[in-house]
Amino acid sequence: MPDLRRKKTVPLVRDVAMTLAARKAGLSFAMVTRTSLNNEELKMHVFKKTLQALIYPISSTTPHNFEVWTATTPTYCYECEGLLWGIARQGMKCTECGVKCHEKCQDLLNADCLQHAAEKSSKHGAEDKTQNIITAMKERMKIREKNRPEVFELIQEMFLVQKDSFVQHIKAAKQNVLDGTSKWSAKISITVVCAQGLQAKDKTGSSDPYVTVQVGKAKKRTKTIFGNLNPVWDEKFYFECHNSSDRIKVRVWDEDDDIKSRVKQHFKKESDDFLGQTIIEVRTLSGEMDVWYNLEKRTDKSAVSGAIRLKINVEIKGEEKVAPYHVQYTCLHENLFHHLTELKNNGVVKVPEVKGDEAWKVYFDDAPQEIVDEFAIRYGIEAIYQAMTHFSCLSSKYMCPGVPAVMSTLLANINAFYAHTAVATNVSASDRFAASNFGRERFVKLLDQLHNSLRIDLSKYRDNFPASNPERLQDLKSTVDLLTSITFFRMKVQELASPPRASAVVKDCVRACLDSTYKYIFDNCFDLYNQLLDQNKKQDVPREEQGPTIKNLEFWPKLITLMVTIIDEDRTAYTPVLNQFPQELNMGKVSADVIWNLFAQDMKYAMEEHEKHRLCKSTDYMNLHFKVKWFYNEYVRDLPAFKEAAAEYSLWFEPFVMQWLDENEDVSMEFLHGALERDKKDGFQQTSEHALFSCSVVDVFTQLNQSFEIIKKLECPNPEALAHSMRRFATTISKVLLQYAAIISKDFSSYCTEEKVPCILMNNIQQLRVQLEKMFESMGGKDLDTEASAMLKDVQAKLNTVLDELSAIFGASFQPIIEDCVKQMNVELQTMKGNANATTNRNNAAIDAETVLRPLMDFLDKTLTLSAKICEKTVLKRVLKELWKQVLNTIEKQTVLPPLTDQTGAQTIFGAAKDLGQLSKLKDHVIREEARSLTPRQCAIMEVVLATIKQYFHAGGSGLKKTFLEKSPDLQSLRYALSLYTQTTDTLIKKFIDTQTSQGQSCNGFVGEVSVQIDLFTHPGTGEHKVTVKIVAVNNLTWQTTAMFRPFVEVYALGPNLNDKKRKYGTKTKSNTWSPKYNEIFHFLLSNEDGPGAFELHICVKDYCFAREDRVIGMAVIQLRDIMDKGSCASWYPLVKNIQMDETGLTILRILSQRTNDEVAKEFVRLKSDTRSAEEMA
Repeated sequence: MPDLRRKKTVPLVRDVAMTLAARKAGLSFAMVTRTSLNNEELKMHVFKKTLQALIYPISSTTPHNFEVWTATTPTYCYECEGLLWGIARQGMKCTECGVKCHEKCQDLLNADCLQHAAEKSSKHGAEDKTQNIITAMKERMKIREKNRPEVFELIQEMFLVQKDSFVQHIKAAKQNVLDGTSKWSAKISITVVCAQGLQAKDKTGSSDPYVTVQVGKAKKRTKTIFGNLNPVWDEKFYFECHNSSDRIKVRVWDEDDDIKSRVKQHFKKESDDFLGQTIIEVRTLSGEMDVWYNLEKRTDKSAVSGAIRLKINVEIKGEEKVAPYHVQYTCLHENLFHHLTELKNNGVVKVPEVKGDEAWKVYFDDAPQEIVDEFAIRYGIEAIYQAMTHFSCLSSKYMCPGVPAVMSTLLANINAFYAHTAVATNVSASDRFAASNFGRERFVKLLDQLHNSLRIDLSKYRDNFPASNPERLQDLKSTVDLLTSITFFRMKVQELASPPRASAVVKDCVRACLDSTYKYIFDNCFDLYNQLLDQNKKQDVPREEQGPTIKNLEFWPKLITLMVTIIDEDRTAYTPVLNQFPQELNMGKVSADVIWNLFAQDMKYAMEEHEKHRLCKSTDYMNLHFKVKWFYNEYVRDLPAFKEAAAEYSLWFEPFVMQWLDENEDVSMEFLHGALERDKKDGFQQTSEHALFSCSVVDVFTQLNQSFEIIKKLECPNPEALAHSMRRFATTISKVLLQYAAIISKDFSSYCTEEKVPCILMNNIQQLRVQLEKMFESMGGKDLDTEASAMLKDVQAKLNTVLDELSAIFGASFQPIIEDCVKQMNVELQTMKGNANATTNRNNAAIDAETVLRPLMDFLDKTLTLSAKICEKTVLKRVLKELWKQVLNTIEKQTVLPPLTDQTGAQTIFGAAKDLGQLSKLKDHVIREEARSLTPRQCAIMEVVLATIKQYFHAGGSGLKKTFLEKSPDLQSLRYALSLYTQTTDTLIKKFIDTQTSQGQSCNGFVGEVSVQIDLFTHPGTGEHKVTVKIVAVNNLTWQTTAMFRPFVEVYALGPNLNDKKRKYGTKTKSNTWSPKYNEIFHFLLSNEDGPGAFELHICVKDYCFAREDRVIGMAVIQLRDIMDKGSCASWYPLVKNIQMDETGLTILRILSQRTNDEVAKEFVRLKSDTRSAEEMA
């Protein structure tokens, strides 16, 4: 048995080497790189520094007590070193420590007032004041230790310090604070590297920048770079600092060398234009630093922009080998994070509950947060460094609840710091990031590994973020946000050209997860389906029995059910959560897309295998088809990738649909025969009072409609498959309906004697046509496949033909009755032969017509009244048309143009003449039938009769249309025949010559040929036409005789107005020659009332017989209209056995044959009815 499942790999995130088993809650490498957890020496140093920061925190130092002060001698501002300008009240002075400054500079002084006073007093020997200040500081540290014991307990616990040792460390920390800067010194080297985006101060739109660097009272200056807003100095300066409260003041100036600046120089220390400054606390420096600093304003009036890059190296006395403060902060933060998470909270990160714009700067609860913040403030750790350090810590726990949201917010603010600040200062984000104290390579590596791990976890989002857990769903959303922030970082901060788009990465992860999910449900279909129905039900189904088989189709509906649960879960649970990329990522749509494509591969392959074996019922395949169709329409059809494309699933099932249609055709045929048998048994009764057809039609189309409804419900989206189905079903319709029509037609004549059944049967055929038209529209109408449409149209045409045939049979069944009625009409008509005047005829015609019509109208009343009740409208009109033809043809044959013999059917006078062969017998018949000709009175009566019949069949609009009746060839023929009765012989002969243009043609071959030369001449005076005919010869006569053969030629001139003129000439006879030569000339004079075109020459070749009638060998007709234009003609004309004529010619001949007293008419009838005589055999 073939394996119906295609072998395929599962495309997880292949480019990531890390495996799921190697990770737990976060990045394994993050713990490996935290060497500070095991560096005891560094930890102890950090512990001491932290105690100093906490025992006397800068956040709670004593502020200065400023008041307005008047200088009596020139005094300079402690902050900006500018002159305190004015006569009185020039500036501000602290009453505690005595520091003096401008009013505008007082907010810039952030040193502790007490420490500042202590340092100043100790230098000047003011011991009493110094002692007071020290006492105040001791008291403050004591209060601090008393008010925040939990902070110190946490430090003790975290660094594993014994209680006794901790007391000693506290004392040492307090003493270090009291000592202040008196015992502190450091060597500082500052390299002024460059600046970017400086303000233009000169009229030329540029500046001539230089930099001053001041540490305490020491001040140094770089060279001037002329005309440059992005200058590079790269100058290094060395300083010695003995006061930890000192600050490094870096100011950028625009050098001016004009009169204005020289005058300013006499009154101010600063004569050049100010371009910006940055002030750095010395106590915050340690180790080596390479940092970009934004240039700040000095006053609100300052116009400042740009940033300056400084490389600073600090060597603090006694701490030359100690790690820089940033490394110390990292040690503090990592150890605090590890202590709170791993030791206190069982490895779960506790996320502080804070809100607001600054919430991202809060990393822990109150006590631990105070520890890191005070350390950062004391030693100058930037807030962004704190954020990056905490981000690094969280990366080891990014799968913990709530952590992805925190990391996403942190990284977003890190991005904003580097990218947005760069926009304001014209410094590229990548340059600012490169100068980060955290380390560019370190942070980039962290993000790269985090990005890969996030991809792996998103590729298993169903396991890692179950839909049943709202908290984990929120973490999923935050994880995607974090992924987006990483992409933003790469694009805006690293300034990479084209980093992978977050939406594309997430979509790939989702696809990988769905791929593995589909494989899982495929491999465990039955087990998962049973669990879905009953959560407590767990069956151990063998692996080999979990998959599909060719023996049945049970696997596939179960698989579809599981697929639906997955897609619905993605729609309802995951799509609302992952809404960051509404235009690019819709989980429900991606889920449907991926699962359908995987399912389509398996299903197509399975159906190919099923087609080879066909072990299941066609109905099973159809049911599966419906299931697949429902799934496609519900979940796949509206996806962008499938909107414009034709669905292929219908092609998978096409062989089975065809199989079902084949079986359905057999069922339909059986149903047809059963329905007809039941209908026949019931006597073809009407289905209801208002329905004019019987049950069999309803039954047949009920079955066909049910079959079509099944096809219709397939909603086949593939045009090719739809066309195939429609063609096959059209074949079924054709066979069923034509078989129905054939059965009805076969026995129809036997039902014609019954009253209602024939009409009901014709109604049935008409109802087939009506229902077929509805079926055609249901199948698509104009949009139906061309071949199927042609097939149904052909069936419609054939049913129409069948209905015509049945109507003809039904009409023919009334022929004997109609003939009997017409015979009675003839009897009445014969009694009305009188030749009264025209006025009398017109007055009595209506009365006479009523008398004549009575037998026929009685029959029509009875027949048509019944038909109108039983027949459907279309059928009724067909019946009326047949009766109309029957009535008019019978009247024409029996009344107007009765036959000259007792023959019936279509035989006319010409046939009678051929059968009789001899003119004498024809004359006898003409004499015998003389009484059958119509008089003018009878013609007038017949005109009224025809008008009455026509009005009756029109029935006031409910019967046949007037246009049909008027244009009916039967009526026109009958009227024409009646009109001929009133026309003269000359008019009839002229009409005959004008209409009969093929008299000399033959379908039985020729019996010879005659050479004739004809000349036409018209007299210019009288207008008479002279025709000269020369009979030259006869050739190749076909004739057998036992006596002497004596052929001769007779020439007749036929046409109007020749009764008083010579109409016949004959040649001499020639003995025993079958190609006689004559060369005899004859002259005919024709009437001038008509042109030569109204005449013809009738040539007859005969065998002369003594004492008996001459025998006709052959004849030819030459119409003068053919040689009118030439004036003369010489040609050979073939001899035919008899003259050919159409219905008009025969009608005229029959009319003329009844004019026995007219010699011209009798001669014309004889010539045209002559036929070749019988030959004598040896």
